[in-house]
Amino acid sequence: MIRDTSAQDTVVSQSPIVSFKKPMGLFAVVAILGGVIWTTFANDGVSESIDKTDLRFATLIKGDLIRDIATAGKIVAANAPVLYSTDKGVVTLIAKPGDKVKQGEVVATIDSPTLVNALKQQQAQLEGMKSNLERARLDARLEQIKAQQILDMAEVDLEAADRESRRGDKLIADELISQIDFEKSKDDLKKAKLKFAHAQQEAELMKDTLAFELKNHASEVNQQQLVVSELQRQVQELSIKAPVAGIIGNWLVEQKARIDASSPVLTVVDLSAFEAELAVPESYADELGLGMDVELSFGAIKVMGQLSSISPEVRNREVTARVRFEQTEQLSLRQNQRLSARVLLENRQDVLMVKRGAFVTTGGSREVYKLNGDIATRQDIRLGARSTSHIEVLSGGQEGDVWVISSIEDFNGAQQVLIR
Repeated sequence: MIRDTSAQDTVVSQSPIVSFKKPMGLFAVVAILGGVIWTTFANDGVSESIDKTDLRFATLIKGDLIRDIATAGKIVAANAPVLYSTDKGVVTLIAKPGDKVKQGEVVATIDSPTLVNALKQQQAQLEGMKSNLERARLDARLEQIKAQQILDMAEVDLEAADRESRRGDKLIADELISQIDFEKSKDDLKKAKLKFAHAQQEAELMKDTLAFELKNHASEVNQQQLVVSELQRQVQELSIKAPVAGIIGNWLVEQKARIDASSPVLTVVDLSAFEAELAVPESYADELGLGMDVELSFGAIKVMGQLSSISPEVRNREVTARVRFEQTEQLSLRQNQRLSARVLLENRQDVLMVKRGAFVTTGGSREVYKLNGDIATRQDIRLGARSTSHIEVLSGGQEGDVWVISSIEDFNGAQQVLIR
């Protein structure tokens, strides 16, 4: 039987140096590969790397760009007049804030003894002037009667003188009277004619004089009547009435307070018509124009309106604008209700645009990073019109390009950045 050689084998233990060389060789291979990759990127100009989750991207598209202004505002009554006192006195407020009132309803009164006393004095003076007018009319009738009497007597004397003259003509013809008596009858007739003519003229003059005096008296009465009517109007306006139907807004004075003329008393809010009051930044003031479309947002409900007025002054770097819109039943509006709005300045059709982002400010609107695979390359751009959501791209991009629209401060101005 042939025996194996197992008896001749000797167990040899592994050297520690050999065991150490194997992992070192693997590490060297990995280091060499990393160096090759880094060298490749370095040769391509990549000097930074940023985590993709820290960035926002947007694709350039073509579409209609609506240039608008995003702002906020509140609902105000289109008609909310302030009621003023017409004279000084003690005010009595009848309607309370929140009370509903009808048009023409008395909401406050003013106690003005001075004005009421002045009205009574002028009314008494008017009655006296009316009495004087009636007395003047009676005097005029009496004077006219006297003048008529004088005219009638002159007419009788004229007829008598004419009769004597005709009788003298006959007697002189028969030589029954002397020439002197005949001439005297003629003189009497002439005197009677003159007296009658003068009486007629005096009667006409008396009539015109009396009519003129009566007209003056009537004019004075009418003038005094105007004074009384004006005072009556002022006294009536001591009862302050609501010019519109609505609710009482606020008391502007205390109850039973003594106020001067033209002092604000209270406000009446007309609930039948509302408008939106917007606060627009003054930088957009020159672009606003009456009639511009405005989109109003009441939560989920959107309503279109038009600019109806623009304030000519700037307050707190804002310009106040009013928007008129059509009210519907689904809108439950209240005074001072808050809302958001978009003023539609311009509609540009079929333009290249991209979503707005922080790259506009951090890049100075002149540069952006375009994404090509995992590499973001810096690119010069020129931007145009802006809306609340998009910006027009004038140059530096094409439809379908992907841009980094978040802040580019972390890119440190590198030409190329690895997006990992």
